[in-house]
Amino acid sequence: MNKKTITTLLSLVLLGASFPALADLKMGVFPRRPVAVTHKAFRPLAEALSKQLGEKVVLIVPKDFKAFWKGVKSGQFDIVHYNQYHYLISHKKMGYKVVAVNEEFGSKMISGALTVRKDSGINSIQDLKGKTILFGGGKKAMGSYIAPTAMLKKAGLVAGKDYTVRFAKNPPSAVIAVYNKAADAAGSGNVILKTGGVKKKTNVAELKMLAQSEPFIHLVWAVKGSMDPAKAKKIQDFMVGLKNSANGKAVLKAAKVNAFHAATDADFAKVREIVKYALGEEY
Repeated sequence: MNKKTITTLLSLVLLGASFPALADLKMGVFPRRPVAVTHKAFRPLAEALSKQLGEKVVLIVPKDFKAFWKGVKSGQFDIVHYNQYHYLISHKKMGYKVVAVNEEFGSKMISGALTVRKDSGINSIQDLKGKTILFGGGKKAMGSYIAPTAMLKKAGLVAGKDYTVRFAKNPPSAVIAVYNKAADAAGSGNVILKTGGVKKKTNVAELKMLAQSEPFIHLVWAVKGSMDPAKAKKIQDFMVGLKNSANGKAVLKAAKVNAFHAATDADFAKVREIVKYALGEEY
């Protein structure tokens, strides 16, 4: 190899060093379920998206809701899966754009719910006066805190005055705790008694859904507002189309969803209504 060739190769290496490789896309998923379960559920989707986009999609599942929200606020995630309230805030303040919503148990709608033991003697929301309610996930949990809080407020019950508020790590944990008589009622989504985690750790026949909120659009998939619209559309089309192939159906099955549906900001009107009533916040 002569001196000229060496000089040329060195120049190309240095030139390449000034243009860093395209960064991986980070897909953040909120810890609705235990972290290990969530990783297993969404790893196939991250891998399928990587192949479709031609760039690596890295799955990130923070240890809890607080850590997850920190990631959203800091712009850590290019693609994010979270609840409806998370979306409203991140859309208004950080520019995130919805691309899809889940379909679970045959519906792209979901409701908040209050669950109690059948032997609790609690037969109406008013019977929760003086009781302890364990909400799953924290104050940003749409289905398991905000929607149930709206139901309690409509029934005339005030947090801290008429009932004691406590929080579990996630919705399944809240329901399991009620089953074990560690609290009087649990706030969760209305499909909670159908989920595998709850079925494994309780006898669901001993639990009952006391009340459900008005239905609203299901859990959300969004992308950074700065993402190229063409790439965002490619992600949306791919996710919506998974139901049309055997490989896609396997990805959906792993994620514990029936399908993904395209969605727009207008689909969140009912969510905004419930949030305004329960929290006094407008988005």
